[in-house]
Amino acid sequence: MAEEEKKKKVKRADGSIVTVTTSPSAKDEGSAVGYRIGAAIAWLFAIGFEVVAVLILFGKINLTFMPTLAQLIVALVLDLACVITGSLLWKKSNRIDPASKKNKVKFWLWNNMGLIVSAFAFIPFVILALTNKDTDKKTKTIATVVAVIALLIGGLVGVDWNPISEEEKQEAINAFGDDTVFWTQFGTVYHTSLDCGHLNHSDNFISGTVEEAIQANKTRLCKSCEARDAASEEKGPGDDETEAPSDTAE
Repeated sequence: MAEEEKKKKVKRADGSIVTVTTSPSAKDEGSAVGYRIGAAIAWLFAIGFEVVAVLILFGKINLTFMPTLAQLIVALVLDLACVITGSLLWKKSNRIDPASKKNKVKFWLWNNMGLIVSAFAFIPFVILALTNKDTDKKTKTIATVVAVIALLIGGLVGVDWNPISEEEKQEAINAFGDDTVFWTQFGTVYHTSLDCGHLNHSDNFISGTVEEAIQANKTRLCKSCEARDAASEEKGPGDDETEAPSDTAE
C-alpha cells in the first residue's frame, strides 16, 4: 500500500499518461556534516591503500601467495574505490549545504575536492614507481599505467560537473518553496511542467520540492520551463487558456 501511494498516473495536456513517483523527503537525507565525515573517512582509507601500494612496491609488504603486480593492482583498485566513495559522499553534502560563491576559493575547492584527493591518492605512487630502480620494468610499467588510469577515473568522478552555490539554492527555494517540480532520473535540471518539450520522450518522472530536486543533483530550472513561466507571468493568470495536466487518471 505504501508503495502504491508513492506512484500515480498523471495525464498530460496532450492526453498521454505518465507515471510520477513522489520523491523521498529532503529532511530524510541526513546532514551535510555526516556526509562530509563519511567522505573524509573514505579518503583517509584511500591514502592508506596508496601507502600500502608504495610499501608493496618497495618490498616492505610481500604476500607470498600473490604476485607483486597483483598485490599492487588490488591496492590501487581499493584506493580508487575509496576515492570514488568519498567523492560521491562529498557531492551529496554539497547538495545539502553548498558553498557560497562569495568566497571563490572555497567554492572552487568544495566542488573539486574529489579531484584534489584523487591527485594525492595516485600521483605520489606514480612518481615513486617511475623513479624506483629496484622493481622490475614490467611490474613498474603496468602498475604505473593502472595508477594513471585510476587517477583519471577518480579525477573525473571527483569533479562536481553540476555545482550549485548557496545563493542559487536559496534563490530557488525562495522562488518555488513547497511547489511541486518534476525531474527524470538521468537529467540535470528540474521542470515546473510535465508538458515541457524536453520531457516528450520520458514516461517516468519524479516529483517533489525544489530542495528535493537539488539533492537529487538537479541543480537548475530547465530553460524552456523558465521561459514558459516568465511568459505566463507577463500574460497574467486569466490570459493563459492552456489546461494544466489533470490529476490521477483512471
